[in-house]
Amino acid sequence: MAEINYVTKEGFEKLHKELHEMKYVQRPFISKQIADARDKGDLSENAEYHAAKEDQGLLETKIAQLEDLITKTRIIDESKLDTSKVMMLSKVRVLNHTTKKEMIYTLVNEKEADLKLGKISFKSPIGIGLMGKKLGDICEVTVPAGVLKFEILEISL
Repeated sequence: MAEINYVTKEGFEKLHKELHEMKYVQRPFISKQIADARDKGDLSENAEYHAAKEDQGLLETKIAQLEDLITKTRIIDESKLDTSKVMMLSKVRVLNHTTKKEMIYTLVNEKEADLKLGKISFKSPIGIGLMGKKLGDICEVTVPAGVLKFEILEISL
């Protein structure tokens, strides 16, 4: 059974936008490069033609992979999420006991993760450590730098 890829509505739209860009902008551009290179004559020694054909093959592979991913993708219905415990799409305010600093993380799919925006993958070490925890719980998370202790201060959407 294929693994389901859960994303936000925003993440789903981003996947479709990326696919549209590949199919309707990049694909025609590469086709034009191939046609231009073909017009230059002998294809056996035409480096531009071979490079464009290789680019086309790579793009078609990426398109197929993205289409496959989209078929396995499901949008999470935020109205059905429970804020009594940490789960996908939870916004979690935690206290790092080591640094005594508060941080806010939103747990998202790997493709939507962006640490600058406070979005971490629910499959990352911190995400795994926080999943399923409740308000007031203290969890220990093993990261490459060592073990971190987080106290769950708030869970929201």
